[in-house]
Amino acid sequence: MVKSYVLAFSAAVAASFGAATAQDKVELKFELPQPYFGGTPLDYFGENLEKPDYKPRPPFMAPAGTTNVAKGKTVTASGGPEFGKLELLVDGDKGYKKDSLIGLPAGHQWVQIDLGATHELYALLLWHFHEGERVYFDVAVQVSDDPKFEKGVTVVWNNDHDNSAGLGKGDKQEYIESYKGKLIDMGGAKGRYVRLYSKGNTTDETNEYVEAEIYGRPAK
Repeated sequence: MVKSYVLAFSAAVAASFGAATAQDKVELKFELPQPYFGGTPLDYFGENLEKPDYKPRPPFMAPAGTTNVAKGKTVTASGGPEFGKLELLVDGDKGYKKDSLIGLPAGHQWVQIDLGATHELYALLLWHFHEGERVYFDVAVQVSDDPKFEKGVTVVWNNDHDNSAGLGKGDKQEYIESYKGKLIDMGGAKGRYVRLYSKGNTTDETNEYVEAEIYGRPAK
């Protein structure tokens, strides 16, 4: 009788914990820009290129209190920009026109967002370019509390499959840019700074960026 009571109590606690955990998760709502109709079809194939997915994006769940913590924050870069202003990366404008675009020089470059304090980070929604189809190379995302990224670095995403950029071999696939942006699961990584890397694209050697939304909440 006692054993049955203990088992029943344990099951009730587990069910209650599971329900509380589920209730603590909320669906993140993303506002997408208008799609661009037109442009030259992508003439590129790579063994590491993922297949386009035209289905609606499934819901992305994150802890309650998660918001876009990047908007309006300070942005720095490894070089340039050659056109546009760095603050355009976090100004909320996700349009495809040139006045929404930042262009960094050729080569392996990065942009970095200072969130102002350490945060728990759950999702990144990133637009490099979506006026037509392009694939950007050696895309990687790192998080750290060190602004120089010399220590305490967490790699949350990397599609540099042959380590040509020297950041380590990535296990993610290349992808085709679209108005939906690239949604990256950051897995609760903690840090104040988020650094985004790329190394040119299928059209030219420039490293463009339109917008980066980082969804998180202050670290406890």
